[in-house]
Amino acid sequence: MFHPLDHPMERGWVGRIDGDRVIHLAAQTLQSLFTGGGTAREHAVYPLAEVRLLAPVLHPPAVRVFDDQTTFAFANPAAIAGPGADVVTRSRGEPGSGTPGNSLLQGRLTLLPRVAGVIGADGALAGFTAFADWRDPARVPPKDRDFALGLGPVVVTSDELDADGLEAVIRVDGSERARGAFRDFDWELARELAAERTVLKPGDLLAGPSALVEEIPRGSVVELELVGIGVLEQIAGGD
Repeated sequence: MFHPLDHPMERGWVGRIDGDRVIHLAAQTLQSLFTGGGTAREHAVYPLAEVRLLAPVLHPPAVRVFDDQTTFAFANPAAIAGPGADVVTRSRGEPGSGTPGNSLLQGRLTLLPRVAGVIGADGALAGFTAFADWRDPARVPPKDRDFALGLGPVVVTSDELDADGLEAVIRVDGSERARGAFRDFDWELARELAAERTVLKPGDLLAGPSALVEEIPRGSVVELELVGIGVLEQIAGGD
């Protein structure tokens, strides 16, 4: 999902990245593109440098976060935060109150980088994207993880990417802090578990186990790079 820099939109348009350009596709959402067979009529073409990339799935029907392929916990679909989001500011106080919202404004946050599988048509895994699992260590679970789930910057389709062995790099204020790889997670077994006795809908997210755990100082600009997918940049709370 994207919007031109001179035409801001909350939801944005569906697009396909082709080198240094983005092609606007005639689909309402990424979910509708998947259910339509992955193809859509092409509209205008924009330079990649002149658009802002958004969360590829803004309102997922469900989010499941796996510790391994046999265990998962549900997470908050309303907590999705896209590229460029300040994961603290967006969580301050009650809507319209203008008041700070608890310990998120103090100390550090914890980042668990993950790969997220995105469900497409017929309950199948359609693609993969970066998933920043933000935690507030000062809060008691499950409220420690209820404020921000970073997603993006793009979804790479399953036929173009093997998620096993993907390398993750975390940079804080431009300096590399940690590096690791996602290995030995059975995506199909996890998908089958998620689908057992229910229906997986297009846009559902299955987040695999984290490869790293990193403490992030408040006020930092954080880059989560998944090699082969891209860089998800977010802010861990400004002043």
